[in-house]
Amino acid sequence: CTHNESKTMVQTALQLPSEVWNHVFGYLSVADKFSVRTSCKYFKKLVDHGSLWKDWSVVLGFQNGSYNSQFWATLRRRKVTSVVVRSTKAKVWKQLALSLPTLTTVVIDQSSQTSLDCLKDFTNLKRLAIRCSRISLLLDASTVYQPQQLTHLSMCDVTFPTSAMGRFISAVSQFPNLTSLVCHRMGIFEETIWMVHSILTCLRKLKHLSVSIVHTLCAFHNISRPNPSPLGEAGGAPFLSSLELIDCMDHSLPEDAMRLMPGLKRLAVFYKSLHKEMPSPDGCHLKTWLSDLPQLSTLVIVKGPPVKKYVTSIPATLTSLTLCVAGLSLEDMEAVSVQVPNLLHFHIDPWPSHLGAHTAQIPHLFQKLKGLKLRHEHVPERDFLQLHQLLDLEYLEILDMRPQLSELIGKLQALTEYRLQVTTSPHRRDVLSCPCVCQVY
Repeated sequence: CTHNESKTMVQTALQLPSEVWNHVFGYLSVADKFSVRTSCKYFKKLVDHGSLWKDWSVVLGFQNGSYNSQFWATLRRRKVTSVVVRSTKAKVWKQLALSLPTLTTVVIDQSSQTSLDCLKDFTNLKRLAIRCSRISLLLDASTVYQPQQLTHLSMCDVTFPTSAMGRFISAVSQFPNLTSLVCHRMGIFEETIWMVHSILTCLRKLKHLSVSIVHTLCAFHNISRPNPSPLGEAGGAPFLSSLELIDCMDHSLPEDAMRLMPGLKRLAVFYKSLHKEMPSPDGCHLKTWLSDLPQLSTLVIVKGPPVKKYVTSIPATLTSLTLCVAGLSLEDMEAVSVQVPNLLHFHIDPWPSHLGAHTAQIPHLFQKLKGLKLRHEHVPERDFLQLHQLLDLEYLEILDMRPQLSELIGKLQALTEYRLQVTTSPHRRDVLSCPCVCQVY
C-alpha cells in the first residue's frame, strides 16, 4: 500500500477504542501478539495490556546475565504472576523478587538450597514447583513468607537429607492449606500406601495428590498397614477428589487401597511397563480399584494390563477417559462403550500400535462425544472422515502432524459445516504440571 494508505490505516486504528483492540487481540496466539507488538508503538502499548496475558508464564533462563529494566517493566505491564526460573544464583533471585513482587507461581527448574532460601522474598507466593536438585534440600515452613498461603506444591527429582518418610511428612504438614501436592521420585523408600495415608491424614484440605510408586523387595502382606476404612471417617482428607499414581505396577498398592478414598472423582494411573512386559498374576488390582470408586468421572490409564482385564469395572459415571494402551482392539472399544454410555471426552492412543480402520467405529460406539484426541497415522482417509458423524463433537486434537494433514482437516471441517475445532497442537499446559505426566495432558 502507498504512504497515504498506510497513514489512513493508522488514523483509523487510533479512532477505535482500546477496548475493541483488546477484544480483537484476545483471539491471537502468543506468537501473533509478538508480531503485532512490533508493528507500531500504539499497538505495542495495547498488546502489553494485562488482560491479554492472563495465565501466561515467562521462562527466565538468565543465559546472558541479568535482564534490563525495560524487560521487567514490560512484564509488570502484562501483570505476569507466573515464572519458570533456570538459575541457582542468589543475585538472580533477589532481582526477580524486586522486579516482580506480585508473583504467585514460581517454578524452580534447577533447584538448590540458595534458590529455596530466597523464596521468602516472594510475599504473594501461592504455587511452588521444585525440580531437579543435585543436593539434598531443606524444606519447612520457614522456606516461604507465609506457609499458610501456599496452596500448590510440586516436587520432582528432589531429595531430602534423609529418606525417612516421617521427616518428609513433617515438612509438608507445615503447609496446612495445600490443595494440590505432587511428589515424584524423591528417594523416600517407604510403602506408597503408608505415604498416601500419612499425607491425607495431615493435609485435610488436599484435593489433588500425585505420587510416584516406590517398589520395594519385601512383600506387602508382611507389613502392617493402615486400616482401609474411608479417610473421611477416620479424620483424614475428606476433600481429595483427584489421585495420580506414577511408575505404577499392578500390585504396587494393595487391592483395597481405593477404599481409603471412595470420594475420588479422578484417577490417573501411569504404569511402568506395557502389559506384555508385566507379570500376569491371577488378579488385577486395577479392576478392584475401579470397583471401589462409584463417583469416578475421569480415568486416565497409561500402559498397564490389557483393557479386557478391568473394563467391566469401569464406573458408568465416567465422562472423560484416556487410554494410552498398546494393542487396543475393536472388542476393547466396544466393551468400553457399553460400560460408559455417557462418555463426553475420549483420548485414545494405542501407540506403538494404531487404530487404523477402527477409527470409523468411534461415532457408532461413542455418540455423545464432545472432545476427542487420537492419532491419524495408519488411518485411511475414508475412515478418518467418518468422524463427522459425531454430531456433538466440538473439539478434535490430532496427536501426530503429517504434511498431508491440512487438506484432510479441511475436508473434515467442511463435512461438519465448520462447527468442529481441529488442532494439531496441544492445549497450553500449566507450568506447574510435572514433566512426568506432560506426554498425556
